Amino acid sequence: MTSTRPETRAVHITAPALPNSRPISVPLYQASNFAFDDPDALAAALNSPDSGFVYSRYANPTTRALEDTVAALENGVGAVATASGMGAINSALLALLSSGDHVIAQRCIYGGAFASLNDLAARFGIEVTYIPGEDPAEVEKALRPNTRLLYLETIANPVTRVINLPAFLAAGTAANLTTLVDNTFATPLLCQPLTHGADIVLHSATKYLGGHSDITGGVLAFATEELHHKVWHYSMELGAMPDPFAAWLTIRGIQTLPVRMRQHCANATLLAHRLTEHPAVTAVHWPGLASHPDHQIAKELLSDFGGMIAFELAGGREAGHAFSKGVRVVQLAASLGGVETTVLHPASTSHRQLNEQELAAAGIGAGMVRLSVGIEHAEDLWTDIDQALPA
Repeated sequence: MTSTRPETRAVHITAPALPNSRPISVPLYQASNFAFDDPDALAAALNSPDSGFVYSRYANPTTRALEDTVAALENGVGAVATASGMGAINSALLALLSSGDHVIAQRCIYGGAFASLNDLAARFGIEVTYIPGEDPAEVEKALRPNTRLLYLETIANPVTRVINLPAFLAAGTAANLTTLVDNTFATPLLCQPLTHGADIVLHSATKYLGGHSDITGGVLAFATEELHHKVWHYSMELGAMPDPFAAWLTIRGIQTLPVRMRQHCANATLLAHRLTEHPAVTAVHWPGLASHPDHQIAKELLSDFGGMIAFELAGGREAGHAFSKGVRVVQLAASLGGVETTVLHPASTSHRQLNEQELAAAGIGAGMVRLSVGIEHAEDLWTDIDQALPA
């Protein structure tokens, strides 16, 4: 470039090579376009997630570092990162399903996933059967000749039911179904569904993986290269890929995930037990309680019981709203999994897509509130919750 004019040199800026050292942290490749010396190599990169970087909608080095990290944590062969959890959900559903297919889904799932499945049913004739998720025989009973997908959650949002994952996945595999598990609430630190037979694992990276309420993202991890490549092609065409900066922040969040999850779980342990003793609370849903219907399954499946608590207030919907207004340290917010503790009323927010009958079938009461327990001092959290409960 020394023979070119200043206007050209100002455009063609090259980063220095690192011949004798390497960065300890993952660099942020805030680049959309990549240059090649070989036309064949460029063409190959347009057709596979494993053949280099050509355009950041296809692949990006920082995003790839995030994908490789989540794939390793989930014991998968590869991963696809997306711009949101819903981007991951819809990338998987649209890549795997065709008009006329049938889906078996756990009854109590994230409201956004429920809405997407209903939308697919209404617009494209994809049939959906919802099962309680209590007996693996439900899968066989719901099977049809056109069944293609089994959709589950490790810890159900928001009621914290813990499904017998190995048994349900075995039932899905026996029926030749693709099995997808949303592992957002558990994270790879508490459970790795691929090791139990899942084909795809889903995370809303906005939640625990990012962990600081400053990114929006999703990740899918895969048991086979065939599924990885299939969903990557569709996600790339859909345009669901994340911005590299969001991927970089998610990587930074994952580095503290083990430490954060220990504190989330420890704080939830204290709060759940105290909530069971409060007269304003009629029921507490947290897998670590012996009274939880899935406590034994949770002990076998999970390495800890998680930071999500749902509890029922005697005063119904009005009580849920009053409690949400009464907290001061705990924050009323729609999302979860951050370092700060948040609360919301699922029936009117995260699961607003469900009607009264669907809410009841999913076990979501009018007085239920969902608590995402953060990493603050547990006694400060309890003081705040205790003062808000009389409302």
